[in-house]
Amino acid sequence: MQKAMGLLLGVMAVTWLSACAPEVGSDAWCQQMKQKSAGDWTANEATDYAKHCVFKSDDNK
Repeated sequence: MQKAMGLLLGVMAVTWLSACAPEVGSDAWCQQMKQKSAGDWTANEATDYAKHCVFKSDDNK
C-alpha cells in the first residue's frame, strides 16, 4: 500500500512540475531559452528556438 501511495505522489509531483513549464514556442518559452546558456540547450530545444523564436512565421503566432 505504501509503495502505491509513493508512486501516486511521485506521478502527481512530476505532473505538477511539468505543468509549470511554458509551452514551446510561446513568448515566455523564448524568453526562458534566451536566459539559458546556449551550451545547455538540447538539439530539440535549439531547433524549436530557431523555428519559433528566430524564424517566426504567421503560422507560429
